[in-house]
Amino acid sequence: MNTPIRPAATVILMRESLDGFEIFMVKRSTRSSFGSLYVFPGGKIDAEDSSPAIYKHCEGLSDVQASSKLSLHADGLAYWVACIRECFEEAGILLTNKHDDLLKDSSMLDEYRQRLNSRDITFNDICLKHELRLRANNIVPCAHWITPEIEPKRFDTRFFIAKVHAEQLGAHDGFELTESLWISPSEALKKFHEGEMNMIMPTIKNLTKLDEFSSRDEVFNYFQQIEDGGIPAILPKFIKQDGAWVGFLPGEDGYEEA
Repeated sequence: MNTPIRPAATVILMRESLDGFEIFMVKRSTRSSFGSLYVFPGGKIDAEDSSPAIYKHCEGLSDVQASSKLSLHADGLAYWVACIRECFEEAGILLTNKHDDLLKDSSMLDEYRQRLNSRDITFNDICLKHELRLRANNIVPCAHWITPEIEPKRFDTRFFIAKVHAEQLGAHDGFELTESLWISPSEALKKFHEGEMNMIMPTIKNLTKLDEFSSRDEVFNYFQQIEDGGIPAILPKFIKQDGAWVGFLPGEDGYEEA
């Protein structure tokens, strides 16, 4: 029986630094999917993420525009909402308009985050109560990966980039995530190659691409200029050779035969 593929969204937060820019990474706990791996904040799309009520809170981007960017018929904006919701749940960073009053109350933000993670409140409840203006126009798609068929859990994951202010520190939730840090793409890759940070292929490939740029604005502008539907889906394939799994990416020799 084919493993169901669940839609998911992942957001790569970027902030300026003295040496260029840093990205926010988290380490997943052993109890969660992709346990003990360093990843970017994100998760599966929830039913609420595609609610027309929450779409009204998205600033500068309609569902028609978002769906066109992802080559979907509808509910593309749910991926942007999921990015913002997961970012708040997992990293404690709320990607809303900087003039929204809720950002000025750190204790209330902490309380909402705890209640959201405990499922005592919905993200839409928070948006409605505080008339939040979610910064959808500050989030741009940058990659699209589909979990290979050999995995027991499969996701159709859209990756996004988002600019944040340097003062937004971010903090892991202590349950699904056990560590978090701001780090440059080059340093993250260095730690991966030295065995200090365990990662999977999509994370590595995204970091490698980010390492080509010298500033967060350069990254953002590059991906923002990609035409709608211009980011191809990447489905890795694996075959067993001499008792070991060997992976192939689209375009590589052996991919079509795998």
